[in-house]
Amino acid sequence: MSGDAALATLERGVRQQLEYLDYPSHAWMPPAAAGVLDVAIIGAGQTGLATAFALRRQKVGHIAVFDRAAPGGTGVWTTFARMRTLRTPKHVTGPDLGVPALTPRAFFEARDGAEAWASLHKIGREDWQRYLDWYSRVLDLPVRHGHALTAIEQDGALVRLRFATPQGEAVVRARRLVLATGMDGSGAWVTPPPFDTLPAEKVLHTAQEIDFAGLAGKRLLVIGAGASAFDNLATALEAGAGEAKMLVRRPLMPRVNPFRWMEQAGFLGQHHALPDLLKWRFTRHIFELNQPPPQESWDRVASDPRFSIVMGAPVAGARMVGDQVELETPKGRFQADAVILGTGSTFNLGLRPELAPFAAHIRLWRDAFTPPPGEESALCAVSPYLSDDFSFQEKQPGMAPLLTRIHCITYAATLSMGLSGASISGMKYGVPRLVDGICRALWREDAELHLAALRGFDLLELTSVIPGEAAE
Repeated sequence: MSGDAALATLERGVRQQLEYLDYPSHAWMPPAAAGVLDVAIIGAGQTGLATAFALRRQKVGHIAVFDRAAPGGTGVWTTFARMRTLRTPKHVTGPDLGVPALTPRAFFEARDGAEAWASLHKIGREDWQRYLDWYSRVLDLPVRHGHALTAIEQDGALVRLRFATPQGEAVVRARRLVLATGMDGSGAWVTPPPFDTLPAEKVLHTAQEIDFAGLAGKRLLVIGAGASAFDNLATALEAGAGEAKMLVRRPLMPRVNPFRWMEQAGFLGQHHALPDLLKWRFTRHIFELNQPPPQESWDRVASDPRFSIVMGAPVAGARMVGDQVELETPKGRFQADAVILGTGSTFNLGLRPELAPFAAHIRLWRDAFTPPPGEESALCAVSPYLSDDFSFQEKQPGMAPLLTRIHCITYAATLSMGLSGASISGMKYGVPRLVDGICRALWREDAELHLAALRGFDLLELTSVIPGEAAE
């Protein structure tokens, strides 16, 4: 059977399995007011799509997913993700939400065959995007492309959203808002000092568009030793860069990946239920340990004579010498035509334009918890202190009540809720917990309406005439 025919068969299987699982099948949500969504989801990546699917399975159907990419636009996996494969094991599940025919394995076996899957080491990043595109199409998810969120506002008991679109501003109202905006969705990619003093065209970040062809023949300095730093360095060399030297702050390369330990039902499923002190200790260790580059990323550059690495070389100063960047480190001064920063992202809600107007009212971990002496963590301290449904909390009750209607399943949710959405590994547990929390909130808000519906329910179960029964 050809790949197209096998995929068509698989899609019929998806519909059949969803039919088998369709209980309870009747609607429970009150009719939405005109022009009001039950839930608006920002971000049509893997987490946003899975959240939409999970809500529809719970019969919350008046929803929409908004994404700034144009129709047919590519996601993160085909833009600034520059690894060749995913960093997670190929057997990972998550978007499928327990539906076998929707698993990545089912898709790849249908498309490429069981033998190809068996011989596959890890899923290619572009293939993962193709899987997500197929997933969205086969489930007919309500994605609205070309919508860039510009503002979040209170509108009585609703959240009002303003979007920039090719047709002009669009305004949408919703009862609940989900931020599924990924790694930098609660802050920004970091350009730390002293790099912020250099000309912008000389400083590139691993999370931005980079004209790698334009770096052909150039000398580069790459800052950081994480997976993204290695993947960008490798991409530059493959595009013809003349030299790429990596400067690493640490004296020793990280070798242990805490994500491999976290890929277990205990941590993924139950971290959110720990007391604050243990949440802090787990997450602080994970943040500080950091991830080493995968072996594949190291192998991609290690034998290239144009590659070199300097350990124990934190950058203390930066300046221009003619048209060259010069960086000062304890291991000496280094010059290059440009710098690529693999310095990651930070949590700072005020850096997000849509969150900035009320960021000061959002309760952070530093507002709710004081770690024991010696266990401080700057990144943990500025993480949002989330409720059990992923919603923001107010720092001072009553100052910004719309916050309780905004659910944050970005990377910044890690401390409060565990590895939940920004990572493929955590979706299996995080997305259902998010959706359960949203449904719980919606049910509570409408409880009086549901009670009235129960009291008025008059569908007869027993229709037989009962001998001797007194007529009413």
